Amino acid sequence: MTANDNSVNIRAPKGGYHHGDLRVALIATGLKKLEESSAESLSLREIAREIGVSATAIYRHFPDKDSLLSALAAEGLAQLAREQKAAGKAGGKEGFTEMGRAYVRFAMNNPALFRLIYSSLPAAADPNCVNPEDSPGWLLRQSIANLAGPKASDAQRKAGVLRAWALVHGLAMLILSGQIAPKDIDQLINEVVSVDSLKLG
Repeated sequence: MTANDNSVNIRAPKGGYHHGDLRVALIATGLKKLEESSAESLSLREIAREIGVSATAIYRHFPDKDSLLSALAAEGLAQLAREQKAAGKAGGKEGFTEMGRAYVRFAMNNPALFRLIYSSLPAAADPNCVNPEDSPGWLLRQSIANLAGPKASDAQRKAGVLRAWALVHGLAMLILSGQIAPKDIDQLINEVVSVDSLKLG
């Protein structure tokens, strides 16, 4: 990385990294690597070299590759939630539909990270989430509850959550696996992801 490079310089400062700084740098570099290759090819030693620290320094924060991957997946989940929240700011059916479209587009724009999120994190990773911005699941459940209305039963709300998630996740995975290769991905997403297909509200 040159001095004139416009990207963020995360090389170790003269006095070394503070405890939290190195963890942030490791996650940022790991996310950058996922833009270029798969999670399987991620190397802790390569990340250490790029940042300019020893492999030993990494192990103080992440004892193994799986622990780093879990941290990357958690950060990816938070990014997805923030993008969905921004997309759904209009609220109502329109906002909910845009949240679904944002989910699929996130997968298209971050295929390796998206796959990592749902292969690395345990099921229902966010049931006790405090910050909604960190939880796509929390946003989904709240949106379904609002659209379904107060008369909907718990079973109806749960079914609505599963239908909505299955729709956007299934579409994302079909596109990522090459099972669907339309000329206009945006048009396909707009046509398929619609709250009207979920029988809500």
